[in-house]
Amino acid sequence: MAALEVDDGTINYETTGDGRPLVFVHGGWLDATTWEPQVERFADEYQVVTLDVRGHGNTGATDADQYSIELFTDDLEALFSHLEIERPICCGLSLGSMVVQEYLDRHPDRTAGAILGGAVRSMPPVELPTGLKPFWSPLPAVSASLSMTGSAGTFQSMLQSIQATTGQRWLSVDSAIRAEAIDTVGDIPSAEYRKIFGALYRYDPPELTGLETPTLVVHGDQEVPLVKRQSAQIASAVADGTRVELADSGHLVNQDRPRAFNATATNFLDSLSAA
Repeated sequence: MAALEVDDGTINYETTGDGRPLVFVHGGWLDATTWEPQVERFADEYQVVTLDVRGHGNTGATDADQYSIELFTDDLEALFSHLEIERPICCGLSLGSMVVQEYLDRHPDRTAGAILGGAVRSMPPVELPTGLKPFWSPLPAVSASLSMTGSAGTFQSMLQSIQATTGQRWLSVDSAIRAEAIDTVGDIPSAEYRKIFGALYRYDPPELTGLETPTLVVHGDQEVPLVKRQSAQIASAVADGTRVELADSGHLVNQDRPRAFNATATNFLDSLSAA
């Protein structure tokens, strides 16, 4: 991977192929390798860019005391400037979908299109007014869990809580993909896990009402109801939004159904080229 120096750390990224820039931002506590099925599919036609968001993967820890979706988006902007990328097509999953939404809100005229997988507006799956979040914060409980069970144990507890509440295998319907994701989470230091969780929890999402950037929202049929509802809100808010649900897939929809996800993305990308 290549490295981009920022004020308080180094962001690791990789570019593959040539053509229109197609940029992938991974989900929380994962890394750029989750996009391998998409890199393999699209690198022959696009300049595919993947990165490990700070706190994740090869980027790892940075000196920032606190993370935020806004900070992650600052890093994405810095990467675009470094690579001289203009009007990218941005694809984000979960946390990555938040980063893409923030970028869209900042630069509505500088994005050729957006694909949002497992799109979320708030996390964890509880919708609270921003002003109430400090009074209900789960961060102390997360910190206690991290001190006792570490990153993988804390993540597994979250998965078990979601399944007990919704009855759905939220993360993935494939046990191998689920196990690999948990292993990836286990490589993240507890301090970084907490900072990432804080970024997700504190985020105040933009409304995106009337946004004219063509936007595709994709989620699995085993996605939790709250995330499905948030996905629908995003797709209906933008002026040119489309929502697709893929069967037999969970939150990691691009890995559970890579061929179906790629085909759906291809149709969307072809429509951008035609336009």
